[in-house]
Amino acid sequence: MKKSFFGLLLLSILLLNPLISMALNTSDPSVSLLQNRIANNFTRKFCNSINNGLSKDEAMTKAIIKTENIISFSYNPQKKWIEPDDLANHISLEVINDCGKSIGLVGKQGVNYFSSYFLEIYQKTTPDKKLSR
Repeated sequence: MKKSFFGLLLLSILLLNPLISMALNTSDPSVSLLQNRIANNFTRKFCNSINNGLSKDEAMTKAIIKTENIISFSYNPQKKWIEPDDLANHISLEVINDCGKSIGLVGKQGVNYFSSYFLEIYQKTTPDKKLSR
């Protein structure tokens, strides 16, 4: 009884509040998996920083530096195939779905704003590096 009630509740929430999704241009599944790991890592760091009271700029810079350090030392050869715009869009989707309301961003406009904001701050934070290359 509880399982069916929980299932119906979950289904109704998902139908009433669908998740934002966009198609990614990467065709290689291993590139997509790596991109998912990078986006999840960044999102976790960014949202935790926001929840701990850091400003959006501080949280963004901190998450970029920590995520880039992990990527830089990765030996995964697939990282060279990740397109910066695709990764920025993927990260934006994750962030907006996880903690977008905390920073006042929702929907497609929030995703678009966060994507351009991410790329702008990334260029300022790590000007010598190409995103995940």
